[in-house]
Amino acid sequence: MSKSIAGFSKLSKAKKIDWIIDTYFANSKSAKRIIKQYWNSDEKLQKLHDEFIENTITNYYLPLGVAPNFLINNKLYTIPMAIEESSVVAAASKAAKFWQKRGGFKTSVISTTKIGQVHFMYHGNFETLQTFFNTIKPQLIEDTNAITQNMQKRGGGILDIELRNKTNSIAGYYQLHASFETLDAMGANFINSCLEQFAETLKREALTFELFNEQEKNIEVIMSILSNYVPNCLVKAEVSCPVNDLVENNPEASKAYAEKFVQAVTIAENEPYRAVTHNKGIMNGIDAVVLATGNDFRAIEACAHAYASKNGQYSSLTHAKIENETFIFHIEIPLALGTVGGLTNLHPLVKLSLEMLHSPSAKELMQIVAVAGLAQNFAALNSLTTTGIQQGHMKMHLMNILNQFEATDAEKKTLTNHFKNNTVTHSAVVNALNNLRINND
Repeated sequence: MSKSIAGFSKLSKAKKIDWIIDTYFANSKSAKRIIKQYWNSDEKLQKLHDEFIENTITNYYLPLGVAPNFLINNKLYTIPMAIEESSVVAAASKAAKFWQKRGGFKTSVISTTKIGQVHFMYHGNFETLQTFFNTIKPQLIEDTNAITQNMQKRGGGILDIELRNKTNSIAGYYQLHASFETLDAMGANFINSCLEQFAETLKREALTFELFNEQEKNIEVIMSILSNYVPNCLVKAEVSCPVNDLVENNPEASKAYAEKFVQAVTIAENEPYRAVTHNKGIMNGIDAVVLATGNDFRAIEACAHAYASKNGQYSSLTHAKIENETFIFHIEIPLALGTVGGLTNLHPLVKLSLEMLHSPSAKELMQIVAVAGLAQNFAALNSLTTTGIQQGHMKMHLMNILNQFEATDAEKKTLTNHFKNNTVTHSAVVNALNNLRINND
């Protein structure tokens, strides 16, 4: 039976595990074995992992795969992908190989601006508040000099601060809406530190502003926090080729393929039920690279889906067209990424992944990640509009089913050959495995 506990965070790792096992697991020996099985034998490395988060009891592993043959702006990449889903890495690799023969991926960073906000309440005359803001704006920036000086030396820092009137939504609600350039850092800590200083300056200066009455001087700061919605931190990735080159030596099939592909994307642009699944496939590729490079995939997901809704309806993040007998497929997506700071300097596999990508800048990583999303989407749409997605997906899922039923290496080899020419379903695999075992008894 579950029970509460006081002071859990103060317990040693061993005592935390003992309490969890005693409280939740009937087979305590098996549970403890599984927990310890995933510890790293290198004590120093395990301690590093333990200190990434709080209340650590073990490590949770995801496979780290690689997708080779990505030609991006005429430079070859092998892209690391951390993900648990079958077929994602294979699909990305297949798309990379397809487009390598057709000129590869072309990418460009449109902008890299990030956003932070001070949310506050003010009950008074807006024109007076605007005058106050105009007066203290230089002071807001000056008071952050100690925070921004190193970033400024590298070419980054605070780009602008705006006063935004949000009283149409909430009575008395205003924002300091600030934009930042954080270069190769994702910049969350930098931005939040600046915002908290803005809030202190805002409150301090209000107390002595001569045009405010006593009520207006009491500005109430609700919170100061960066936004993970960064619609102006944009990257574009594109593939294109003559329509006739889509299916080798078959212009007629190429034209039909291109038209059907464009129609599939058009459906995702207009039908939210389809768009959600369509974009989920894009994020399969994006999240896998974001995770492998130690970035925050939850922030990337939230921003991408908000961007997909920017026109008032949830829609596709990718777009396709046929123009002058050329097939064009592209993605434009906001990606706030970093290649310094956070786990990028700590996690050994993150450092390895970044080195594998030629130690990219944040801008270069944006382009690589966008390509991974576009490639994944191309692979999915290619399957959906031709053979259907289940054929390839279930082939890749075959090994998961066999592992679930603890198939031996010999059984895996036999059944892998069997399902080269037979449809893979969960029941078909189970039946084939049971029959094989009966025949071998």
